Amino acid sequence: MSTTPGAPADPEPTPNPSTRPPRPGRLGVGIISAGRVGAVLGSALRSVDHQIIGVHAVSEASRERAELLLPGVPLLEVEDIVERAELVLLAVPDDALAGLVKGLADLNRWQPGQLVVHTSGAYGTGVLEPARRCGAIPLAIHPAMTFGGFSTDVARLVGCPMAVTAPAAVLPIGQALAVELGGEPFVLPEQSRSAYHAALAHGANHLVTLVNQAVRILAAAGVEDGATTLAPLLSTALDRAAGGRVRADRAGRARRRRHGARPPGGVGRAARRG
Repeated sequence: MSTTPGAPADPEPTPNPSTRPPRPGRLGVGIISAGRVGAVLGSALRSVDHQIIGVHAVSEASRERAELLLPGVPLLEVEDIVERAELVLLAVPDDALAGLVKGLADLNRWQPGQLVVHTSGAYGTGVLEPARRCGAIPLAIHPAMTFGGFSTDVARLVGCPMAVTAPAAVLPIGQALAVELGGEPFVLPEQSRSAYHAALAHGANHLVTLVNQAVRILAAAGVEDGATTLAPLLSTALDRAAGGRVRADRAGRARRRRHGARPPGGVGRAARRG
């Protein structure tokens, strides 16, 4: 500090982000694999200081996505990721999930206390039973949104509803993880997963079909840019069809945040409590 009379005090030194103390509850996370969902969720977890220890990527598109969203993260084989990670994020196609979990269990790769999270909307934690029998902690977290596999998806995670299914004793871990991804967790019982997935698929698929049909009819009527013409009308219609529920749900989530309903301390701390 300057000692010259009347001279302004020297400014406080700016903390160096590279030397700041680590946040509590940070985990080593492995991503299987770098598809549109996995790479985005990995990027979101990295942004809150979890360490991404490795990512599995086979196709050229996946490798490019990993380089874009997870720069500097090593590309590893599945078994190496499971061996090194405290939290394994399984973001694979639905039809590959059960076989992957069972195969790793048969090889005795899952570890006691390891968090194993899948992102499928169709399954609860039953599909992770082979990992659970090895001592791993099973969690199912599904963000209710469509992923493009771009950095813009990370921002879209903020406020996204996320269905969390887990055994009661470890449910706070899943809720904490959804919050760290930027989402708004809600508990979905195991037995409700099939109906939940069917409802989302039904709504999204039929909406796409209706829009495509309307665009074709407009084209036949001589309207060249039918999608642009329809967008304001359909956005308003969807909001009305929801009966104001979207706004009410957002207000409810805001109230819960004000009252501290979020699990405190991060996923790592919640895991230790569980």
